[in-house]
Amino acid sequence: MILPKIPVGDFVETAVFRVELHLGWFLDIISNFLDLIISGFSDILMYFPPFVIALFFAFLAYFTGNKNLKLAVGTFAGFLLIENLELWELSMETLSLVISSTFLALVIGIPLGILTAKSDLLFHILKPLLDLMQTMPSFVYLIPALIFFGLGNVPGMIATLVFAMPPAIRLTNLGIRQVPLELKEVADAFGSTPLQKLFKVELPVALPTIMAGVNQCIMLSLSMVVISAMIGARGLGYQVLFGIQRVDIGMGFEAGLGIVIIAVILDRITQNLSQGK
Repeated sequence: MILPKIPVGDFVETAVFRVELHLGWFLDIISNFLDLIISGFSDILMYFPPFVIALFFAFLAYFTGNKNLKLAVGTFAGFLLIENLELWELSMETLSLVISSTFLALVIGIPLGILTAKSDLLFHILKPLLDLMQTMPSFVYLIPALIFFGLGNVPGMIATLVFAMPPAIRLTNLGIRQVPLELKEVADAFGSTPLQKLFKVELPVALPTIMAGVNQCIMLSLSMVVISAMIGARGLGYQVLFGIQRVDIGMGFEAGLGIVIIAVILDRITQNLSQGK
């Protein structure tokens, strides 16, 4: 070897442990806040009977799907199947984790996407970081999340957030950049302020592309469900992991089927929203 090895791994390990040592109090605040969000969504979903939740998502699918009755009936039947398989509580924990992760990813990602659309410099700074977040093996995220936040839903949410946020940033940026120049010039001609132009012209025109980013964000969050179970995240992912450990094909298949049902329902709803139906 001509050059000595660059100790990248040692640098990262030192940085992680220094953050954990000196900012432990701040990490505890973040952990409590995120746990509050997850438990809040979980409590809401668990408060109502399964029939009510199934009916709510069926109506949501019906109205977002341009009054598609087949989609509504399929959504209702899917949730009833989950209840019949005695996976309701685990499914609601999974759904609360996905909703929480997606919500936080969008709260952070959409404003960042808007800022990158307005600033080429910021976009070029963030682009390598987004590439890293999307191409780094998802298992790698579990290590610092586990060190910072221990076992449970919170580190699973953090790992999911890092993995699922890039599409929201990229597609928001793309949608705003694709707004026709003529529309921006008309808004300027009428004396619109930058905020008025953003909220009344750019965001409405870019909404289908932004919703496509929301769809991708949800799908990536669901793909992390089983992986996050390795660091204590509860839900259907943990059931799949438990089935693997026990070599229980039936248990693993039923839990996997529950994940597929939730994924298909959320995918159809967000796809219809992105297409403006």
